[in-house]
Amino acid sequence: MLLGQLNAAASPLSQEQVQKLQGLVAELNPIQQAWVSGYLAANANTAALGGAVGAAPSAGEAAALTILYGSQTGNSKGVATKLKEQAESRGLAVKLVSMADYKPTALKKEKFLTVVVSTYGEGEPPEDAETLHEFLTTKKAPKLDGVKIAVIGLGDSSYEFFCQTAKDFEERLTKLGAETIYQRADLDVDYDDEAATWITGALDAFEPDLKAQQDAGGQVVSMPFGAPAAAASQYTKQNPFAAELSLVQKITGRDSTKDVRHVEISLEGSDITYTPGDSLGVYFLNDEALVDEVLELTQIDAASKVQLGDEELSIRDALIEKLELTQSYPGFVEKYAVATGTPELLKLVEDKAAMREYIEPRQIFDVIRQNPAKIEPQTLVDCLRKLQARLYSIASSQAEVEDEVHLTIGLVEFDAFGSEHLGGCSGYLARRAEEGCKVKVFSEHNDNFRLPSNDDTPVIMVGPGTGIAPFRAFLQERDSREASGKNWLFFGNPHFTQDFLYQVEIQGYLKSGLLSKVDVAFSRDQADKVYVQDKLRQNSKDVFAWLEAGAHIYICGDANRMAKDVHNALVDIISENTGKSFEESDQYLKDLRSANRYQKDVY
Repeated sequence: MLLGQLNAAASPLSQEQVQKLQGLVAELNPIQQAWVSGYLAANANTAALGGAVGAAPSAGEAAALTILYGSQTGNSKGVATKLKEQAESRGLAVKLVSMADYKPTALKKEKFLTVVVSTYGEGEPPEDAETLHEFLTTKKAPKLDGVKIAVIGLGDSSYEFFCQTAKDFEERLTKLGAETIYQRADLDVDYDDEAATWITGALDAFEPDLKAQQDAGGQVVSMPFGAPAAAASQYTKQNPFAAELSLVQKITGRDSTKDVRHVEISLEGSDITYTPGDSLGVYFLNDEALVDEVLELTQIDAASKVQLGDEELSIRDALIEKLELTQSYPGFVEKYAVATGTPELLKLVEDKAAMREYIEPRQIFDVIRQNPAKIEPQTLVDCLRKLQARLYSIASSQAEVEDEVHLTIGLVEFDAFGSEHLGGCSGYLARRAEEGCKVKVFSEHNDNFRLPSNDDTPVIMVGPGTGIAPFRAFLQERDSREASGKNWLFFGNPHFTQDFLYQVEIQGYLKSGLLSKVDVAFSRDQADKVYVQDKLRQNSKDVFAWLEAGAHIYICGDANRMAKDVHNALVDIISENTGKSFEESDQYLKDLRSANRYQKDVY
């Protein structure tokens, strides 16, 4: 029976329940109805199976392959889902679960375990993996003798601690007695082909033992966990939608030290949906003038044909549309050094620290410019990795803007080696792309950054700079839902007159009452610099009162400094209002995180 076709006479529900359900269905669009339908089906299956996350297989049920994933932007979840699909196609029992939803104590019940996990920042685990990552180092971690494991990591080799979290998980699990039965893969940003190869190899390693248990009388059961996602769009990272760039508007003042753009993109003609907290992936074009300079420095004819995967195209088109030329990474320097025989670069290959120091201030354009050499067109292509979409926190709610999506983008710009440098995507959108042109986009869901389902719940949002983006979406969403929960925004930037992003909207929400409180920190408007963490401390008593009243707290923005400073301020606030020690106050925040009441979208 479809959700939209309720027959009260034939229903096992009471008349009151039927009326409530009909009222809910009337408010849902078709995608939301499909989600609810899937959720109820999954709930029923889980109840019938007695399926708790991490539960041991019951008599007559095959031991399942548990796939644990920890994902910051959705990539690890995508690989884990493909692993699940491949395992099921072989007739294997599978449990797919986010580390955020997994009870660490259930590890002792596992027999076959795969870990798919990303690394971000300075070798740190993604938000949803933090609890399990830490648990494995404690005395509570169980012995895992006899458990067979395989680990795959996703990362970015332009960072020093490449795939560190995956290495941590494998090391910690094996230290507890688990046996690695397939070699760990540490995959870079262009990971699709290698991930597919690893999945095949890992399943080949697991299959004999899993099939042996299955043949011994176990029943194959694929366990559902949590609510299924809404129907997936046909447009993905691999198949992006060519959307119209509707508006690019500078929203910082003429004298600002920052160039921040409000960007509006039309999704008309697509089936792309998003939820406040999600990100938009945007593909961009490299600067044609810089591409032509690269071709001249390497003595390559622009019309030369090259092979990129299954596609043949000119080297010039490949460099503009398909290959990474801004973000430098060790792999390019190593390959280019070998291909060109450049002595200075070859020395760097032997010294990791020197390599890091070398690439830090340089884009790939700079490496080639400073080390020009004749090279074959296909060889240059083989030195480079595929251009990756840049992810931006979405700054709008579809309830408000319908078939549009809005972004808040800070232009990355700096001077180096005597010339201006721009970020790949931000430079394209802010400087080169014209309104009305097509940009390739896809939505990336982030289940770890979500408004509370209960509209009565109070919300504290901390978003300095472009970190305001998802909170603009949150406020639009709560406004459209007429949510009664209180909302408190902390925003910071250098100057009130130049850098108060979305000032008119924020003041409007304050006037209407949607925003209960706004605290702003304009760091350069007085002799002593003031930041959002200082404003939190100044409101210590009220912040703690909101947390005690059930508030959810969200942080968006810089991971390396701001997020850590805000976290430390929250620890101090808890300690100050409770008398708890630093460790106890930190645990208070960990408990909030476990309850999905403390969420971060940091980069």
